[in-house]
Amino acid sequence: MNLNKAEFVIGATAPKSFVRDGLPQIAFAGRSNVGKSSTINALLNRKNFVRVGNAPGKTRQVNYFHIDQQLYLVDLPGYGYAKVSQAERDKWGRLMEAYFDSGLITRGVQIVDARHKPTADDITMVNWFKSTDCPFVVVANKLDKLKKSEIEPNLKQIRQVLELDDDVVVLPFSAEKRQGVEELRQIIFGQKGLNH
Repeated sequence: MNLNKAEFVIGATAPKSFVRDGLPQIAFAGRSNVGKSSTINALLNRKNFVRVGNAPGKTRQVNYFHIDQQLYLVDLPGYGYAKVSQAERDKWGRLMEAYFDSGLITRGVQIVDARHKPTADDITMVNWFKSTDCPFVVVANKLDKLKKSEIEPNLKQIRQVLELDDDVVVLPFSAEKRQGVEELRQIIFGQKGLNH
């Protein structure tokens, strides 16, 4: 798969705009400021392909990126940012719920902050992924901000709090230092059932 052949297709603000062409959709979820855009950029080996927002809570739509005409990376709205109105949060919630209910997700990528215990919103998102029955991976980003001795206990805590089955990978990751990038590419692009 040629990761250089990547293009932004559409930012869906309503379920009627979701892409339904039968290609695999890899959905990326994570709270605002967890490094979702940086993770996708690292995967594609690009600096600013997906805009990294200075102000959290900027992704307000379901953004589709077409990769080599073979699949979509789908960037979901960031959640958990306090400065957004309740009405706006409710709107995002409905959009996310509609996407998770659509049956379009092939694989999920849930990004959490390796430094902290997962939030209530992280747990909600993971439960949404579980409800789709599609495989998903949990990416523990910002690994470079941890001491070596903190890594194992933090990864264990993430697994426990999110109540993950043994077959769900919790991937130590740093978009900043490009740790875990190859492993994530293998999980996303190297799986049987996805053309590559």
